[in-house]
Formats: sequence, structure tokens, C-alpha cells
Amino acid sequence: MSAQMKDPREWFDGRARIMFVHAHPDDETICTGGTLAALAEAGMEPLLVTLTRGERGEVVAGPLEALAGAHGLAVVRQNELKTALGMLGVERHAFLGVPPARAEGLPPTIYEDSGMEWGADGRAVAAPDASDEALTSAPAVEPLNDLLAAAYLAGAQGVVSYDDGGGYGHPDHRLAHRLARAVAHALEVPFWEIARDPSPAAEVHDVEAWLDRKTAALRAHATQLTVDGDDIVHVGGQREPIGRSEVFLRA
Repeated sequence: MSAQMKDPREWFDGRARIMFVHAHPDDETICTGGTLAALAEAGMEPLLVTLTRGERGEVVAGPLEALAGAHGLAVVRQNELKTALGMLGVERHAFLGVPPARAEGLPPTIYEDSGMEWGADGRAVAAPDASDEALTSAPAVEPLNDLLAAAYLAGAQGVVSYDDGGGYGHPDHRLAHRLARAVAHALEVPFWEIARDPSPAAEVHDVEAWLDRKTAALRAHATQLTVDGDDIVHVGGQREPIGRSEVFLRA
């Protein structure tokens, strides 16, 4: 039965080294920022692996909007992520394709944001013009082996990522689910899906005590969102409350 859990040392079956797999900078804070901050403060050594640098993300209107579609957006988003992780207290981070998240013997590589479009049902669908360097254009075995290397080297005792629909459907999110779940299966460790609503089988993390850290980390992602009171305002104007609890379902 779902329960509101306040002690981070009890989360994820009390396993200390949980690997979080996210598609783009900002996803980690929006979906799991409070949990990451709590685990880090409790000395539980969370690891974040970010699959792309969000090269194709939209940009909030204002002084930064000229970055949309520009090469420099990736650099800015990397710096935003670095700042956000500092706010959350997370020290262990890697981009997929770069050691320690690169299979042994292979040169470093960059997996680019695959892009997306909004479908008629309001969910994201694949963009028709994903580049050859896009995450979803790579043979799946390559990013899979990279993520497996990251998990093995980190001593991951569990893996967290999106549900099989990728949350809102972005192709990079959907691939993140498949890669993360396959790695958990290969290493025989539990896999938890990020859930939007509690269910009888879910565990609910009360992150109220770390809300200030989560909010500060959200503000760091200034190209992607703004914080208005207790809400996140996304590029397209969509609003959502900053989550005071975060929900995970063991698959």
C-alpha cells in the first residue's frame, strides 16, 4: 500500500546507491529533485546519468531565447545542470557516452537530443528530422552498454527512470525507460518508475523539507522554465505545481 515516507534512508528499500536516468537537463529536478536532494543530504550517494544535453529544447521567451536551435544551447544547459546539482547537493553525475558512462574501450561520444513534436492527443511524438547523432538514431546496444558501464562502476543497487510511455511521450524519455529497465534486469537490481499519481503499490516521498533546494535548482534551468510562486511555468506556458511529494513505483 502506498505510504508517505519521510526518512530518505528508508526509500528504495534502504538501498544507498540508486542510479537515476534522465533524458535532458532539467528533467532530474522537475521529476526527482526533492528525492535527489534528500538522498544526498542523508549520505545515500545517488548517481545521476543524463542521456543528452538537451540541444533541441525550446527556450523561454526573453533574453535567452536567441539560443533556441543554436549550438550554444547545449553549453548553457550543461552549466544550468551543474548549478542545479549544486543546489541539490548531488555530486555524482555523468553524461551518457562520456566516462564513467561509456563502455570500456570506446572513445567518448555525444548523444544529441532527438527532438519532438506535439501530437494531436497532447503527448510528444518523435520529430521527423532527428539527426544521425541523436540518441534515438544510435544502435540501441551502444547507449545500453554505456549505461550498463555507468551502473556497474557506480555499484548501483537500484535504478530509477520514467514509465514505459516516457512520462509525456518524448522519444528520448521512452528510450531512457527501456535502457534503464534493461540495465536493472541485467544487474539483477530493482527498477522504479517515476509515477505522477500514488497507487496502492507506490512509495511516496515527502520532500517538503527539501523544497527550497528543489525550487532553487528549478530556477537554475532558466532556459527551460520559470518559477512563479509555487508553480513551474514551462516554455509553452503550461503550469504545474512544484511537487512537494514524489512518487515511485517498483516495476
